Amino acid sequence: MRTYQPDILAQGLDVVFCGINPALTAQADGYNFSSATNRFWAAIHRAGFTDRQLAPSEERSLLDYGCGITAVVTRPTSAAHEVSTREIRQSLTAFETTMRAASPHVLAFLGKPAISVVLGTRAVKWGLQRDPVAGIAAWVLPNPSGRNRRFTLDGLVTAYAELHDYVSMNRSRYPLSRSATSPASSPTSARS
Repeated sequence: MRTYQPDILAQGLDVVFCGINPALTAQADGYNFSSATNRFWAAIHRAGFTDRQLAPSEERSLLDYGCGITAVVTRPTSAAHEVSTREIRQSLTAFETTMRAASPHVLAFLGKPAISVVLGTRAVKWGLQRDPVAGIAAWVLPNPSGRNRRFTLDGLVTAYAELHDYVSMNRSRYPLSRSATSPASSPTSARS
């Protein structure tokens, strides 16, 4: 069985997609967003982040597209609501240390709960946030979980495409080029 590694990171990526925490299915399968009902891989492909729909087992290929994956809390659960506000707060120092080391250009939170705790406010809107997280531009996207019935796949694609357009328009402003990075330059995770 493959050892599950929730962080798919390299230094200077365009976007790191950030969940609250890994799912138990991801831990069991060894790959992020591996549930058959999760729409992450379809959404990022249709939004333009990848030139084809990747399978969960190809998650490390995201690095080739300038994208990565992380979570605020490292403990897997069957549902995100099982993670308490306290647990998110306790995870923040290690999470922010890891993000500063990776220094992506945009940190895209999948859903509002985690970033609400990170920013200390419930007044979180979709899209680009006024305040950065760990010195990184923060963006909020709808969670692609199949449990999130408020958004259809088309709705997810529309939201994710807005982020893709933002990244594409701002790429020339980035101090690092993703072509200069590689998985080998991956930051060491400060988390266990």
